[in-house]
Amino acid sequence: MSFLWTTSDLMAAMHGRPMGNLPEGITGISIDSRSLGKGEAFFAIKGDRVDGHDYAGIAIANGAALLVVSEAKLPALGRLIAPMIVVDDVLDAMVRLGCAARDRSAARIIAVTGSVGKTTTKEMLRHVLEPSGRVHASVASFNNHWGVPLTLSRMPENTDFGIFEIGMNHADEIRPLVRMVRPHVAVITTIAAAHLGNFKDLEEIAAAKAEIMEGLVDDGHVILNRDNAQFETLEKAATALGVAHVHSFGSSAKADFRMVEFTGGSEGAVLWGALDGKTLEIQIGAPGRHIAENALAVLGAASLVGADMDAALAALATLQAEKGRGARHRLAIGSGSFVLIDESYNANPASMRAAISLLQDAQLPEGGRRIAILGDMLEMGEFAGKVHAELAAPLVEAGITDVWLAGPEMAHLRDALGDGAHIEYRETVDDLKEFALRSVAAGDVVMIKSSKGTGCGRIVSALLDTYPPYSGTERVE
Repeated sequence: MSFLWTTSDLMAAMHGRPMGNLPEGITGISIDSRSLGKGEAFFAIKGDRVDGHDYAGIAIANGAALLVVSEAKLPALGRLIAPMIVVDDVLDAMVRLGCAARDRSAARIIAVTGSVGKTTTKEMLRHVLEPSGRVHASVASFNNHWGVPLTLSRMPENTDFGIFEIGMNHADEIRPLVRMVRPHVAVITTIAAAHLGNFKDLEEIAAAKAEIMEGLVDDGHVILNRDNAQFETLEKAATALGVAHVHSFGSSAKADFRMVEFTGGSEGAVLWGALDGKTLEIQIGAPGRHIAENALAVLGAASLVGADMDAALAALATLQAEKGRGARHRLAIGSGSFVLIDESYNANPASMRAAISLLQDAQLPEGGRRIAILGDMLEMGEFAGKVHAELAAPLVEAGITDVWLAGPEMAHLRDALGDGAHIEYRETVDDLKEFALRSVAAGDVVMIKSSKGTGCGRIVSALLDTYPPYSGTERVE
């Protein structure tokens, strides 16, 4: 059997002590007793809301090979008979294990951060690197103080390319994470007003994102967005940190990985890009200029880690948008269909504008409507009223007149739009959900965008549950 970790290596890395009859090794690592696979180790992490020790018995019943538990929690486990590794603190032990995984690996490592597009860029990297070797990447948005060490701990020794998403809500959060990851290449997608309520201004956000450069290996590379207003701030930070190689991407004539021309469509895009001294036609399977811009950073990173670039370019043509991040569904309604664009995972002013642009580019049959269903952007602090009201301008410029809103902050956008649009406003997501279910019609393109915490994903789920996938031949061209 092939083990992710032998038990002896596991104990040595975590400074743990054995209890019970331990297996020879483990096939994986889980922190969720519900999704745990047979033969995996269950790490009983204590979170903000739940304590994994309370689910130790369920983990064993579901096939856990062993438990990793805290010394202080042993009395609470009572008479549970199971193979265990006992440590001082489970999360700290997982951090040590993650560092050991990085130490033993010869993989080329890429780390991604940014205010917008981290997860999409990480998934794009996974997609384009898979033809070139064994890829290990973080699941979903596992980008915080437990997600990063968990992803590192799960990295097989024979990995060729490791891709890590690193997020933050405050300053000093990226620094310890990137020092575990120690990337060869760091990508900062952009700086925008995400988590603005926790910072004074965009310069503070840029400084926090710049922490990712502190963990670069010697002779490492950073890729920065040349079109972003904070480019010079980040470039100066790279120089101050002694980063060996600074690269840029974007439409600027000075960008190393440059967008020469972009042609958008409802299902994909064509990008002419200048890369490594060549101008290439690049087909991208997912729509949106923001996707194409980040594709340049992805191709740049792929070239820096020695990927097969012909295979990487070919892979971009088969890229598909992820759930909550632009995934499209054609759903049957009456004798026709409508298109649902799911952008419900997260939102800030920059990503809202990108989603509005996606909706603008969507093609409609005669009589169809472009409908923007928007929920609150969270963590905007004292700027909340202003940034929500400012969404009126891109909606008007895009010619989107059907706007359905939910949440207290979206009242500011309702007021800013005035009488020039067909506005439906509800205080709660569930009230808007009921309206949406009875109001969509054949020919519509419906885009749903909000911060995840608002629950607008429930509108997506309700539409998917109510209207089946369309199986006819009608198409929106």
